[in-house]
Amino acid sequence: MIQANFSLEESQIQFLDACRSYGFKDKSTVVRIALDRLRQEFAQQRLQESADLYSEIYAEDEETQELTAAALSEWPK
Repeated sequence: MIQANFSLEESQIQFLDACRSYGFKDKSTVVRIALDRLRQEFAQQRLQESADLYSEIYAEDEETQELTAAALSEWPK
């Protein structure tokens, strides 16, 4: 694995020092999991923002609403 150097606050160091009491193998595992979760959170946030934008556009676009209604009426039940 690649190593990286970075600065942390004292409270973050204390948390990392206690990582085994939280069930983590080591400090590196904590950091990798935290970064993965942050990346997933950002991806989810971008997806939500995109969905909100599409919803806003759809609400204002009567032509798209009509096309959707027409397509739904032909959809098998």
